[in-house]
Amino acid sequence: MRRRWRSSGVLAVLTLMVLLVAPLPALAQQARAAAPVTVPALADWTSASGSYTYRRSTRLVADGAGERRVADTLAGDLRDAGHGTPAVVHSGARPGDIVIDVRPSRTTLGADGYELRAGDRLSITAATGTGAFYGTRTLLQLLAQGDRVPAGRTVDVPRYKERGVGVCACYIHVSMPWLENLVREMAYHKLNQLLLELKVKSDAHPEANTWGYYTKDEIRRLVALGKRYHVEIIPEINSPGHMDPWIESRPDLQLTDADGAKQPSRLDITRPEAFAYYTSLIDEYAEVFPATSWHMGADEYMLGSDFAKYPQILKYAQDRYGPDATPQDAFIDFVNRVHTYAAGKGRKLRIWNDGLTGANTVPVTAGTTVEHWLNVAVKPSRLIAQGYPVMNAAYALYLVRGGFHSDTKGLYDQSWDPRGFEGEKLASADGVTGAKISLWPDNGRGETENEVAVALWPALRHIAQATWGDPHPDATYAGFTARGTAVGHAPGWRDLTRVPVADGSYTFRTSGRSFTAELRRTPDGYVTLRTADGCLEVRGGKLTLNVPLQPGVEAAPQTCDPANTLQRWQLEPTAGGHRLVNAITRMTVSVTDDGRLAQYPPDQHPPAVWQPT
Repeated sequence: MRRRWRSSGVLAVLTLMVLLVAPLPALAQQARAAAPVTVPALADWTSASGSYTYRRSTRLVADGAGERRVADTLAGDLRDAGHGTPAVVHSGARPGDIVIDVRPSRTTLGADGYELRAGDRLSITAATGTGAFYGTRTLLQLLAQGDRVPAGRTVDVPRYKERGVGVCACYIHVSMPWLENLVREMAYHKLNQLLLELKVKSDAHPEANTWGYYTKDEIRRLVALGKRYHVEIIPEINSPGHMDPWIESRPDLQLTDADGAKQPSRLDITRPEAFAYYTSLIDEYAEVFPATSWHMGADEYMLGSDFAKYPQILKYAQDRYGPDATPQDAFIDFVNRVHTYAAGKGRKLRIWNDGLTGANTVPVTAGTTVEHWLNVAVKPSRLIAQGYPVMNAAYALYLVRGGFHSDTKGLYDQSWDPRGFEGEKLASADGVTGAKISLWPDNGRGETENEVAVALWPALRHIAQATWGDPHPDATYAGFTARGTAVGHAPGWRDLTRVPVADGSYTFRTSGRSFTAELRRTPDGYVTLRTADGCLEVRGGKLTLNVPLQPGVEAAPQTCDPANTLQRWQLEPTAGGHRLVNAITRMTVSVTDDGRLAQYPPDQHPPAVWQPT
């Protein structure tokens, strides 16, 4: 690290002597301490004299097509971050410019690494466009703290290939603006994998289109955003358990127990029709998800029950694999058949680990990625020894609505890294693909999206740090969280807590209906609407994860309760006024033919446009 010398010659000599006799590790520590603030932290930084200054005259120099794609994205992000829109030019770098350079020969940088040099100009060099993109994320974080970047050099390469977030938008609906914010934040922090369990509105199986699905156009837009920001979006349809969102109206596909009772959450893995149904969903998802992986879940198939209640499963296994086969072999057989089908479509299979209990005689097909979340008999070390790629999706990394939240501070203080699985700590990272945090909606009304975001952002920054570099770059957790404060949110991130109207009394008018209510902003950025008869709330119909997700359910005044999240609403600006969206169900309020207020998915019933006056 270079130092600024004072005029005192004695002090200069003493300082030089300290530097000369200091051991190399101490010098390296000094260099790291001088590194500019980023998340993930820069572990390898060599400072130099001077600084780089970003100016309105700055240009982005990008010679080839790959470099120009990175530069075009950076230009848009600089605009969104308030830095103006720099021109993208092909050559002729001059002082003040930013140079994007992709050199495949720089193989030591890997697929995601980059080198950044700051001086009279700033250069980002990588072996791939993805690596160059991550270099621009570092640059954006530095510019978020001011237009001057200290001169120096870093070579920044991640420790793990998979750095992810999992979101179960299953059963319930998570709004698209929230998911778009997530993609931007992930990319800003160099996370590269979003695993989404959700329902896409099906053309092949319209009987399964219960809320909260996503339209194919919505998914296409989200996938396009992910592609632009180098976040691969991997879809999941959980099977053969947790299938009730798809087969609750298909009793012919449901597993039947020995007493003749249907199990709407369990697919009958012994029926060819069930496998055909599931693979048809894979085909339909392929229309909108170009991901190279397919997640089939495969968790908790016998949750709350056991194979003995379903003798047909044992019979299937023994007919296929012989008299020594177990019911678990029928389960693994289903997983392997899905693996073969997905592979035929160019997709690698991913599953959860809890179904791998060791009770099977048939092995899972080689190459299947196992996401380990639960401590069962078959440990991560054994899976790795058997050749399976293993991702750490530990329960300790979960955020559950209205329930368990990951102890991010505790994990940071323990220097947790992806080798720390549930039930086993590995000595080596060999075979570990990376790690992810997971968001689950077990109590769908337990928290709003905005409340989830408050807990998510620290956890997201922590998993980004732990999967990219040193899991404990700062002496204290407070020091680490200060990094997040310094770099802020990603360019283009939207503040979803902003309420477009002030608190007060309003008359809400739309065609065929009006009502008067006192509007008050809630601490999490929604509003309550208190009428003379109580606070507007969605109540009634079938509950899913404690949420009234049935279209057509009435929105009517109920006794006001500040803790009742179903009484929180989002005013969504639209042409001519505002839509009224429930914070939990994510359905819009419409006016029925008989004048009632009722919730519907926006693609099923025209949302009312309200004019508050």
